[in-house]
Parts: sequence; C-alpha cells; structure tokens
Amino acid sequence: TLHLPYEVADYVDFYASEHHATNVGRIFRPDGEPLTPNWKHLPIGYHGRAGTVVVSGTDVVRPSGQRKAPSDAAPVFGPSVKLDIEAEVGFLVGTPSELGRPVPLSDFREHVFGLTLLNDWSARDVQAWEYVPLGPFLGKSFQTSVSAWVTPLEALDAARTAPPARDFPLLPYLDDAGEEEPGGFDLRITVEINGEVVAEPPFSTMYWTAAQQLAHMTVNGASLRTGDLYGSGTVSGPEVNQRGSLLELTWNGRDALELAGGKRTFLEDGDEVVLTAWAPGPDGTRVALGEVRGRIVPSA
Repeated sequence: TLHLPYEVADYVDFYASEHHATNVGRIFRPDGEPLTPNWKHLPIGYHGRAGTVVVSGTDVVRPSGQRKAPSDAAPVFGPSVKLDIEAEVGFLVGTPSELGRPVPLSDFREHVFGLTLLNDWSARDVQAWEYVPLGPFLGKSFQTSVSAWVTPLEALDAARTAPPARDFPLLPYLDDAGEEEPGGFDLRITVEINGEVVAEPPFSTMYWTAAQQLAHMTVNGASLRTGDLYGSGTVSGPEVNQRGSLLELTWNGRDALELAGGKRTFLEDGDEVVLTAWAPGPDGTRVALGEVRGRIVPSA
C-alpha cells in the first residue's frame, strides 16, 4: 500500500506555463490580450489546501458546488460537469527558512529537496463562477494528487536546462541571468486517460522556474516549513498534443477527444487518469519520476 511520503505543511500552486496561460486567456478573453499585464513580471499563484493533497491511487470523488453558465439566469448547485486535470510538477521543501527572511534564487537547493508529479484536479464550472475577484477556491481545493515518492534534485543534475528566453526585464530578485545553474528541468510528461495517451507536455518550456517561484513565494518575508509543497502550474507546450489540461485539449468542450471508450470533453465517472514522466540522466540513461493515478467516482 502506497502512502503519502511526507506530511504537507502548506500547498501553493503556480501558473507558470506561457503556453497554458495564453491558451486559457484566448478561451476566456477572445477579444482581449491573452496574458494579464502582470503575467511576465511575477509568477502568479494561489494558496491551496494542504489537507486535501493525496497519494497516487486515491479515488477522486466528483465535487459539487455552485455553477452558472453565461446563459443561466441564476446559479445552480450540483456535481461538477467540467471536471478536469492539470498535469504538473510539484517541488518539496526540506529545509525551513526564517520568518521575515526572503529566500534568494541562489538558495533554491538549500531549501528544496526534490520534485514529484502532481495532478491539480479542477472543477472548471465551479472555478469559472467563483474565481472573480479572489481566485481559485472550491474549484481546486477538493483534491490534489501526487506521486508516492519524491525524486531528489541531485538525481536530476543531467536534466537541468535553461528556461525559455524572456522578453520582459525582471526585477532583481527574479532575475536569474547571472545564476551559475540553469533554472529549468527537461522533464517529459505523458498524460493517459483510460490507457490512451492524450498529451505529452514538455516541462522544459515553462516560463517561470522553480527557483523563481520559491523566491517570489518568500519575497514578502513568508517563511518555509519542512513539507511545504508548491506546484508548477499546468505544463503545456506549443503543440496541440502537448497541452496539459482538457480545458485546452478540447478548447473548453468545443472539440471533443476521440477515445476508444467514447468521446470526451471533460472527465466522466469511471475515467482513470495517469501521469508519468522521465528525465534525461547521465550517459544516456533515463530517470523515471513515477506516476500519479486517479479514478473518478460519482459525487457523494
């Protein structure tokens, strides 16, 4: 029996893929700029619920909540009809920091022990109705799944890579141009639904790095605790088959996926989602990052 390999102290989730953020912006703001004005100046994130982080293999009970379609006169309550996945990578803090002392980019390895695969399950219909003006809440907090083990950073030295070129100047605490170690990771993720591969998101395309996220998370003096977990945000690449969420893969339900078990726009009861990943290792080897598995069961 696999157990959660650490006690989650705090959970924060970011929004660090430019491809994902651009797709979401085009879906929900088709007549405006896809990225918000702050997106390339700071890593956007939200504070999640540590108590609902579960180990791979735990069933996902379809959440209920308020939802309101644009055509509805008033909100209704019931099970989510737009249950989604978010293929992500989580980073685990091993060494705490002092309250009031920001953690600089150069101290990333001093505080982060390793990484884990992460699926930030999302109820898109609940999220769409509730998230203005304070951001994700019940549409995200019902469950987050992680792999049953953590891959230490030292095992991924051969997978370090430079992040994408940035076209905006960064404030000094986020500027990693002079750092000795490249901030990105070359991780190859695969997303399966009911045994069929639906996407292969490349983590190397992430605009904001884990070190920048850690620096931003603590720049106001917030302290770290052993067991703090922070997610990268949905990993998506430039190609259609590299999108790490059904929201993007189906363009919010407009374009159904053709699976052997039938068409899918969002997840149905009984669907099983599996995330796996590997990274290049030394001398042509591969470092496996395990899996995150979850099966959807009906609303309680």
